[in-house]
Amino acid sequence: MLSRNEAAKEQWAGLHKALDRWLDERQDLLVRYCKLAGLPPYTGKNEQLPAAIDIREFCEILVDYVSAGHFELYDHILDEASAHNQSTLAFGKKIFPMISDTTEVALRFHDTYAEAIDTDALPNFTNDISELGEALQNRLDLEDKLIALLEEHEVIGANE
Repeated sequence: MLSRNEAAKEQWAGLHKALDRWLDERQDLLVRYCKLAGLPPYTGKNEQLPAAIDIREFCEILVDYVSAGHFELYDHILDEASAHNQSTLAFGKKIFPMISDTTEVALRFHDTYAEAIDTDALPNFTNDISELGEALQNRLDLEDKLIALLEEHEVIGANE
């Protein structure tokens, strides 16, 4: 996931300031996810569950990221792209429900773990973080398809 996001940042850097910020936020989210899940390059560094404070911080960033996509970026991308191609709107209507499915997984994770006080009381954390990882991977795929619409139609300049 991390290398995929780096490639996305390289490909779409400078396309739009809000997109650049959002991709940076996505990078931060993915780094924190990998740390919590014990994934490379953080494998084996934390044999136990992460500290409750790390989980809470991750949950805050997760909700911020999900919200930014839904309320700031997705509609803007579709508006810009569909102004040049009406089939883009149909594509957006197809893809948004799939993104919403990943949002539900993220919000469920947040609701379960945002107020974690003691990591000993998290018996399903490993399964839940794995489910969230799958949802995030699906979300990245879908988001990258949305972003590609901008590049495909070259609808925004680098200084917007």
